[in-house]
Amino acid sequence: MPPIRRYRLAFALAGAMVAALPGLSRAELAGAYLAARSADMAADFAPARDYLVRALAEDAANPEILDALITANVGLGDMGSAVPVARRLASLGANSQIATMVLMTDMLMREDYAQVLKDLAGADTRLLGPVVDPLLRGWAHLGAGSMGPALEEFDKLSKAQGLEVFGLYHKALALGMAGDFEGAEALFADPKNPLMSMRRAVFAHAQVLSQLDRDQAALARLDDLFGAASTDPELDALRAALQSDKPVPFEAVRNVRDGMAEVFYVLAVVFQGEAPDLQTLAHSRMAEFLRPDHVDAVLLSAATLESLDQEELAIATYDKIGPASPTRLAAVSGQVQALYKLDRKDEAIRAAEDLVRSHGQYLSTHVALGDLLRREERNTDAAEAYGRAITLVKQPDDRHWGLFYSRGIAWEQAKQWDKAEPDFRKALELQPEQPQVLNYLGYSLLDRNEKIPEALGMIERAVAQRPEDGYIIDSLAWGYFLTGRYPEAVTQMERASLLMPVDPIVTDHLGDVYWAVGRLNEARFQWHRALSFKPTDKDATRIRRKLDLGLDAVLAEEGLPALADRGKK
Repeated sequence: MPPIRRYRLAFALAGAMVAALPGLSRAELAGAYLAARSADMAADFAPARDYLVRALAEDAANPEILDALITANVGLGDMGSAVPVARRLASLGANSQIATMVLMTDMLMREDYAQVLKDLAGADTRLLGPVVDPLLRGWAHLGAGSMGPALEEFDKLSKAQGLEVFGLYHKALALGMAGDFEGAEALFADPKNPLMSMRRAVFAHAQVLSQLDRDQAALARLDDLFGAASTDPELDALRAALQSDKPVPFEAVRNVRDGMAEVFYVLAVVFQGEAPDLQTLAHSRMAEFLRPDHVDAVLLSAATLESLDQEELAIATYDKIGPASPTRLAAVSGQVQALYKLDRKDEAIRAAEDLVRSHGQYLSTHVALGDLLRREERNTDAAEAYGRAITLVKQPDDRHWGLFYSRGIAWEQAKQWDKAEPDFRKALELQPEQPQVLNYLGYSLLDRNEKIPEALGMIERAVAQRPEDGYIIDSLAWGYFLTGRYPEAVTQMERASLLMPVDPIVTDHLGDVYWAVGRLNEARFQWHRALSFKPTDKDATRIRRKLDLGLDAVLAEEGLPALADRGKK
């Protein structure tokens, strides 16, 4: 089971929201944005900035160098350095989307709403895109003290096909900030708006309901979206506040600048995983600049930096969230993953163990530790970590299949099949048609030469659900091979090979099934290919033995059934 990520719900909405924007490309949403050259350069922001600063000394008016320097500073989260460079670039009359974004954010930070409205004047203005521009105009009108024009901007966007979700979400935030909680609640309660299921929107909705003296409805809303179990400290803190005698303050957007930060953050969420990482990062950094305590923006920036292989910078970004914050658990969990990617594996495991000690009431800490230990092949320790997570689940349901599946894998890898099989079967009890579990258990039973008809049936069910999954098709082909159904094995293994043409295991298996049907030269060719795909040392040794002696001799050496005897009653 992968580590439980606090923002998975929000990020999962991105694809749905982008798909809901007919006629607009992602580039049009953000404007003509960030040249590919800058994106490639900015893969390592700190060295890039040093290089560019030196380059400017030789060519101070070069717009490309200035544009790239702005990008590097934004990536580093150093808006103080980005702003003067953006001003210099603007003075040259150059057209730069990243410079425009930085200068606009600086104006917003200085609350120069008159200039913001002047720059964004006109219905056809597209400084930062068809979503950002009207939203910023709306919030700037609010900053200038004009609620009517602000709502008009949000309403106009809410009538634009495909963009209505943004207008309605920000209108709800603006009404909440202004104290119109009835109006805000009507918008937040809209089940058709995917943005209203975003974690931040659900929290804002709960705060609105509390202001309306509807704390029980707020608690029910949280349970409906996140489940009743304790999953993270921030959610627990909100639940505790709703159960107290005092109304929960509306803090989703406390002022106009917070609202503008939300403009950039929501676009970052939409872009995350759907557009270049640099585009996501630029928007989340703007949100951070406008609202330094926007922990969701900080976490998104750090996660995006990990995607850009900027782990050291990601760790520093996570550290912006202090020990007293309820979101510290999410921040340290992110640091653990970044440390592991940096090959500081012992340090990562120690940090994960510290999280278990400090936040052991949360299932995710045990799962994250188990995942790390399993990657390090400390399978018994991993199984025990997953077991501690399972003990926290009072009544397992279909959401918890992954816990038993992960522990089953750990026990199987630890050569404790008597413990592994019950976990796999429990996972199937919770999710009877889960293809990963069906495949893993079915393949394991085949490998052990146990319950062959049941095992093949499991794998066939998995293939029916995932007919393009090369690993599962390989399992089916291997099942046919082990049971002597060689022509069927060839058909399926060739399918698997087409789907996974450079996988050493699939290619090795293809050689075996070719050998079984007498296509000996083709078998040797596939075994040679498998060696070129860097198999494990153990597998490579066995492949070389097959090349030297042939498959029949290797099976005899290993005491395995001869090819001619397979499938016999």
